[in-house]
Amino acid sequence: MRTSPDLGAFAQGAAQSAADVLSRLRAKSPRVHCITNSVAQNFTANVLLAVGAQPSMTIAPEEIGHFAGGADALLVNLGTFDRERAEAVDIAVAAAVAAQRPWVLDPVLIDRSPPRAALARDLLKRRPAALRLNAAEFVAVGGKADAAATRDFAAAHSTVVALSGATDLVADGGRVAALANGHPLMARITAMGCASSALVAACLAVESDPFVASVAGMLILGVAGEIAGENAAGPGGLAVSILDSLYRLDPATLAARAKVS
Repeated sequence: MRTSPDLGAFAQGAAQSAADVLSRLRAKSPRVHCITNSVAQNFTANVLLAVGAQPSMTIAPEEIGHFAGGADALLVNLGTFDRERAEAVDIAVAAAVAAQRPWVLDPVLIDRSPPRAALARDLLKRRPAALRLNAAEFVAVGGKADAAATRDFAAAHSTVVALSGATDLVADGGRVAALANGHPLMARITAMGCASSALVAACLAVESDPFVASVAGMLILGVAGEIAGENAAGPGGLAVSILDSLYRLDPATLAARAKVS
């Protein structure tokens, strides 16, 4: 978010960078290993497939280290909080870090569960490339959910904060972008935030700048949702249409429709 005269150049550059990330994502087809909410697994996998990535989902302790270490990026979603997943998370993060793979933390509903919030804080110490969450979840770990707070939090934790809402915010220690794409019905579809986190992970697999990758992931889903919402009669139709929109989305359309400030 810029207030200086270079706002137009910043927005144009961010939109074009996102388009370039989408091109590389299509070309490289990275594999993203997802530890995610059991409710979200199917939709998350289909979103990754639609955009050109390859999902894997196992949480079995005896094999997850191989899957996470061999993937191009890792998603750690705390939506299903049980002992098996907690063990899997520890193994997977260690494997990803050892293999120098980027990983994303999605601390689902930490505002409702102190034990889950405590785990999220411990995981933040292991420096995820991006923290993707909503405003209530951010308040549980970072205070007020505004541009200044997200930027300061990102700097303090050496990560990128991707905060979803009516207007998404993406911040690192020095840059903040506001993203205004999307559709209101997206809030009525389960696993939409989980899928957004998976797209950020996919973009991190092909883009070394976590801020650029996070902006790209959020924009890809936002623009696809916006396009899908133009003809959707309700959330059921929108969920299907988003998959189709992601599959058809091209870099030029993404750059043209991106609403960045």
